[in-house]
Amino acid sequence: MSTSSGPASPGPAKATQAPEVAAYWAERRRYLESIRKSPEVRQRFWREVAFYLARRLLWSFGFFPIFMAFWIPLVLSSFNPVVLASDLIPLLQDFVNSNPEVQATTLSTFAIAWASVGFFFLIFDFVLTPFKSPYEYEADVYMKAWEQLNHDQLPAKM
Repeated sequence: MSTSSGPASPGPAKATQAPEVAAYWAERRRYLESIRKSPEVRQRFWREVAFYLARRLLWSFGFFPIFMAFWIPLVLSSFNPVVLASDLIPLLQDFVNSNPEVQATTLSTFAIAWASVGFFFLIFDFVLTPFKSPYEYEADVYMKAWEQLNHDQLPAKM
């Protein structure tokens, strides 16, 4: 009744999968190297990078700070716009009647708050929505076709 406590040897299925997996990744690397030379894909890559960055910047510095600037006061006024206006009108009058130094300090505080909220959301936006490269998309499409062409040579999925 002895049991072997040693590591199990790899089965024959794992031994036969290794060359096919290596062939898949070698073909994918070869294809990526070949399409990196294509000017059309390179141009599409840079265009997609620009659109991705523009979207992330607009969401982070456009939508979220504006949304928070209106949402938080609206919540604090119990979703009553009359209470919101009656609370904000004296603050706006005090701002207009204050001296230029106080106005400049208030505006710089708002700019710092806007930037800090924007950068906070920008960091998390980059983490939550990573960039999808057109090179990887092209390689995925090519490799799906390659798998279908070489289907009989690849092992069955478990």
